[in-house]
Amino acid sequence: TTDLYELDINDIPKVKVGSLITSTLEIKPNSTEEAETHSIINNPKLWDLKTPNRYVAQTKVSVDGKVVDTYNTPFGIRTIEFTPRNGFLLNGKRVEIFGTCNHHDLGALGAAINTSALKRQLVMLKEMGCNSLRTSHNPPAPELLELADKMGFLVWDEAFDAWKIGKKKLDYNTIFDEWHEKDLVALVRRDRNNPSVFIWSIGNEVPDQQNVKLTKELADIVRREDPTRPVSNGYNDPDGGRGSGAAVALDVMGVNYFFDQQPKWDIDPRYKNKPTLGSETASTVSSRGEYFFDNKFDKASWQISSYDEAFPDWGCSPDTQFRTNAKYPHLLGEYVWTGFDYLGEPTPYNSDETNLLNFRTDPSKQKELEIKLAELEKNNPPSRSSYFGIIDLAGFPKDRYYSYKSHWRPDVPTAHILPHWNWSERVGKVVPVHVYTSGTEGELFLNGKSLGRKKMEAGKDFRLTWNDVVYAPGELRVVCYKNGKIWAIDIVKTTGKETKLKMSADRTEALADDVDLVFVTVDITDNNGLVVPRSKPLVKFSIEGPGEIVATDNGDATSFVPFQSTERPAYNGKVLVIVKAKKGQKGQFIVKAESAGLQGASIPIRIK
Repeated sequence: TTDLYELDINDIPKVKVGSLITSTLEIKPNSTEEAETHSIINNPKLWDLKTPNRYVAQTKVSVDGKVVDTYNTPFGIRTIEFTPRNGFLLNGKRVEIFGTCNHHDLGALGAAINTSALKRQLVMLKEMGCNSLRTSHNPPAPELLELADKMGFLVWDEAFDAWKIGKKKLDYNTIFDEWHEKDLVALVRRDRNNPSVFIWSIGNEVPDQQNVKLTKELADIVRREDPTRPVSNGYNDPDGGRGSGAAVALDVMGVNYFFDQQPKWDIDPRYKNKPTLGSETASTVSSRGEYFFDNKFDKASWQISSYDEAFPDWGCSPDTQFRTNAKYPHLLGEYVWTGFDYLGEPTPYNSDETNLLNFRTDPSKQKELEIKLAELEKNNPPSRSSYFGIIDLAGFPKDRYYSYKSHWRPDVPTAHILPHWNWSERVGKVVPVHVYTSGTEGELFLNGKSLGRKKMEAGKDFRLTWNDVVYAPGELRVVCYKNGKIWAIDIVKTTGKETKLKMSADRTEALADDVDLVFVTVDITDNNGLVVPRSKPLVKFSIEGPGEIVATDNGDATSFVPFQSTERPAYNGKVLVIVKAKKGQKGQFIVKAESAGLQGASIPIRIK
C-alpha cells in the first residue's frame, strides 16, 4: 500500500491527502517486479521558491498481513515551462534564473558531504538572492537535492564533464562507452522525484560538443527515463555547437560565456524557438579585502583586487553580464561561476594545462595562453584554491556578494561601500570608491562633505562610482535613494589598531552526533569593535568541555596552513574555526580564541 501525506520541514508526514491504488505483486527470489498505480491530490499545495511545499508517498510492504518494510518517497507538485521569448515559468509565473555554479567541496572540510556545512552555504546563497544551483560538473550528493527541495532552490542536475574525448589522462572517456548509459539512467531515476530538479544536463564543455549523433543519443536516454524535464548541455563553444547542429537535440541551449552571436541564433530556423540560458557566466576573480590601484593582479602577494573588474580572457565582470542579460531579456537567466571559492583551479595563477581547453576553437588565444602558462610555471605561484567565488573558501562574502544581492533582490534595501578606509600610505592620493546598491542613486560623503550625487541608468549601470576621491582618514558615508526617497545607507570608517578578538557563531547549539558542525567567526577589531581590514595576527583556538575543533580557515587562497591546524593567521580581519560536540556528550563546550597582545574571546555552544 502507498499513502500520500503532506510533509513538513523535518520530514515528518502530516495530513493524509490520498492513497495509491493497492497493488499485489508476486516476487520470486532474487528478482524484481514493477507495478504502476496512481492517485489524484485535489487542490495540491504547489512547490515553489518561497513556499516549497512537499508531499511524501509512504509505501508499506506486507507479507501475510504483517508490515515488513516502509519506504518514504518525498516529492513536490509544480509546473515548469521553458519559453523562447518569455523566459522560464514556474507554476505559470516567470522566474528569472539567478543561479550559481558550485563545486562539491566544502572548503576546509574537503569533498565528503556534511549537511550542516552545505546548509550554511545555501543559506548564504539564498540571502544573496540566488534561486538556482548548477551541480558543476557532476551528479550532486542526494543531501544537496534534499536541501534544495526544502529551501526552495531550482537545480540544474549535471551528469558529465567528459564524453568520448577526455580532458585529462584517466578521464571519464576511458569508461564512457561501457558506463554512460548506466550512469545517466541511475542519475535520472535517483533524482527525478526531487521537485527542485528542473533541468537535466548531459555535459559541460566536452571536447566533442559538436558531435551530433552522440548529443542526440544522450538526450534521448534522459528523455526516455524522464520526459517531464528539458535536457541541456553547457557549451563553451556555443556557436560551434549550434552551427554543427548538435544543439538541435537539446530542449534548452546552455551558453557558457560567449553571447556575441546570440542575435544570429535567435533568427536561425533551428533555434529561434529554443530557450537559451547562461549556463556559466562571469568568472570574475577577486581576493576578499584586497584592493590594488595600479593593477588588478598582484604577483608579489598572488592576490587579486576586489574592485570586481578582474577576470580571465573568457570571462567578464558581473556588470557586463548584467548588461548582456538586459540586452537579451528573453534569456532564462544565468549561472555565475562560482558561488563559493573551491579547492584547486586558482585561475589566473593556475598553470594547469586544462586552461587551454577554454580556447580550443581559437588557436591565437590558445597560443597566448600557452605563453602565460609557461611564465606561471617559472614563477611557481603558491595559490591552491580558486578566486572565482562570490564568497571565499571560509564562507566570508566578498564585495561581489553585494553586487549580486543588489541586482537579484531589488526590493531589499542594500548599500555596500568598497574599499575599506584604512589607507594611511595614501593620504592625499586618489582612492576610487564604488557602491553596490539596490537603489537607483546615491550621494557619497567623506567626513560630512558631499562628494556628489550619482544616478544609475537602468540596464547599463550596476554600481555607483566616485573614481577621484582623495583619501583622508575618517568616515565614508553613502545615502542611497529609490523613487526619490532614502533607501539604504552604508558607513565605512577608518579604524584604530587591532586590540581584541570578537566571536560569533552561525548557531549556538549542536547535536552530539559527531557530524553536526558549528561555524565560528573571529573578527579582529579595534577598541570600538570595528573590524581592522588589513590585520593578520596569528589566532590560536582551544576547546573547554566536550567539544572538538574540526578545521580552521581564513579565505586566503595562498595559505598552506593545514586545515586541521588549531591556529591560523587571520586574513584581512577574519578567521574561521569549525567545531562540533563530542559524540554522545551533554551540557556545553566553550570555544576560545587568543592572539598575542590582543584581548581574547570565547563563545559557549550548547549540546542538544
